[in-house]
Amino acid sequence: MKKLKAVVFDLDDTLYPEKEFVLSGFRAVAAWAELNLGIDSNLGERQLISYYENGIRGDTFNRWLASHNLLSDDLVKEMIKIYREHIPSISPFPEVKEVLGELKKKFLLGIVSDGYIEVQRKKLNALEIENFFDAVVFSDEWGKKNWKPSSKPFEIVSEELGVPSNQCIYVADNPLKDFFGAKHVGIYTIRIIRQGGEYSNCKPPSIEYSPDLTITSIEELLNI
Repeated sequence: MKKLKAVVFDLDDTLYPEKEFVLSGFRAVAAWAELNLGIDSNLGERQLISYYENGIRGDTFNRWLASHNLLSDDLVKEMIKIYREHIPSISPFPEVKEVLGELKKKFLLGIVSDGYIEVQRKKLNALEIENFFDAVVFSDEWGKKNWKPSSKPFEIVSEELGVPSNQCIYVADNPLKDFFGAKHVGIYTIRIIRQGGEYSNCKPPSIEYSPDLTITSIEELLNI
């Protein structure tokens, strides 16, 4: 890695706790269900959270509707729509704004994030940190085939920052997808492992997916 000029970040579980978004979405869905299905919102929210805390992913709404004898494709689609389109109530990790402010004094800053583009835009807007960044790349703009581990979003962020990839680092949390594409284009990769993070116990499937460095706090970036 030549002289560092840019620091690029993942969004979910790197700059804010993704669980906050999930719980915010469940609240929105539970409120909708109370109005439209007659299920108490507090009960609905507790039940949805219970599925999440028990490791259920992907078919949460199907299971929840089935438990109330209401399962239908149309209702599942509507709940997914409510979940994705709600205005999220989320906040950055406590140290994030201070660290971004310090890094901004010396480096260009960027974001590369997966997920449906309108959802990710709502998240970034709710976090109130967009002003720190010189380039924001949501991979979904080029279709799901270009989500990580594709290298395309990393090529794009390097171009938008006007910085060669070997003068960038990428900070993220998920070894199953975050580092492969970045390393492929020569970006130095740093994994942040926070206690309780969604992917904190995941191991890279191969050396190509492994980060170059691992840290446990974003504040450590200031000393690297």
